[in-house]
Amino acid sequence: MNLRPGDRVRIETMAEDGLPMVKYGFVGDVAGGEGPVVVMLDGELGGDVIDLCYVQLVSITNVELCLAGSDLMNEPDLRRGLVALWHAEADTAGLDVDALHPLGDGLRDSNDSWALAELVAGGEQYVVRAFRLPNEPDIVRVRADRANRWDT
Repeated sequence: MNLRPGDRVRIETMAEDGLPMVKYGFVGDVAGGEGPVVVMLDGELGGDVIDLCYVQLVSITNVELCLAGSDLMNEPDLRRGLVALWHAEADTAGLDVDALHPLGDGLRDSNDSWALAELVAGGEQYVVRAFRLPNEPDIVRVRADRANRWDT
């Protein structure tokens, strides 16, 4: 990954309590192609030196919420709320969402996946989905994926 000063990045690490932690910031400096990277984190003064393995360029498809509680997908009211939570995270990440169209209670893709909204960003179409991974049945993940012609 070629990072340059000024790139918007997402830092994903583990907090001291063992839970995943995501922060956003801008690249201040890169020490060669292998890192580390100096990142000016949002809301903090100065730069933090961060290993390159924790740094990702922000994109519409890597902004992801990881929320505890399988009821978030089972209850229609809670599913509808996931769209607003994801949109707030996208705003925090600094992404411009041109249009966001919720799909009501969502459309079930499979037993463990729901299409929640359609969106346009940068002229491309995406679908916001809530899903669970088989090895993490109590964690609901919400993220946008590129829309295919057979989606929604």
